[in-house]
Amino acid sequence: MSLFAWILLFSLLGGVLSVLAAALFLVLPERLRQRTLPHLVSFAIGALLGAAFLGLLPHALESPAVEDAHTLSATVLLGLLGFFLLEKMVLWRHCHTNHCEVHGAAEEAHAHTPAPAGHLVLLGDAFHNFIDGVLIAAAFLTDVHLGVVTALAVAAHEIPQEVGDFAILLHSGFSRRKAFVFNVLSSMTTVLGALLAYFALALVQAWLPYVLAIAASSFIYVAVADLIPTLHQRTELRVSAQQILLILLGVLVIFLAHSTLH
Repeated sequence: MSLFAWILLFSLLGGVLSVLAAALFLVLPERLRQRTLPHLVSFAIGALLGAAFLGLLPHALESPAVEDAHTLSATVLLGLLGFFLLEKMVLWRHCHTNHCEVHGAAEEAHAHTPAPAGHLVLLGDAFHNFIDGVLIAAAFLTDVHLGVVTALAVAAHEIPQEVGDFAILLHSGFSRRKAFVFNVLSSMTTVLGALLAYFALALVQAWLPYVLAIAASSFIYVAVADLIPTLHQRTELRVSAQQILLILLGVLVIFLAHSTLH
């Protein structure tokens, strides 16, 4: 299979298929969904951190295009600060429950009138998915195995995010059908970002390790700033042990995927 086909297939996995999985997840009874979602978030944390520290950063550091590790480290730092600013602009925020503090005003919307918060969710999701597509393409252009691991990590955190986004859109007055259609449309920006990056980064190979560094900072930021705080809402010893085990499972899956593919 050609590199272009790999990128197209796995950008679809990270985008559209994640929306479909989230939509199927919404079919579950409310109680089961509320019990399962935190487990998905814990697993996603491990997958993101594993992909960042076991895949993306080592490949970036090993690239012959990198002459100074300090520059690469500075890129990671700037990436973290950049995503912090994007979140301040409500372009990067992840909603993983029915009640998201950033878009909470949507719950007060009229039953059939989409609230501004719902449109912000779609705008932020489309932007975020576009960036994910760029990162997936950059990983594949570096190494096919790294691309697969990166796409798996994207899919792992996109599913609980899309479930949260669905909930916010429904609270904003969208019908289930409209929420699904608009989420699919916003997820297509993953493919758009991947295709644009494929043609652009193929011409500028020297940029690849720095795009990988930004990808790592994206994964680290989402895991640490967005996902981990949601786990601190439960402090019971049994729940904390489950969270740690699922995080480790996420790391293990990425490790095994990376090592097996190699």
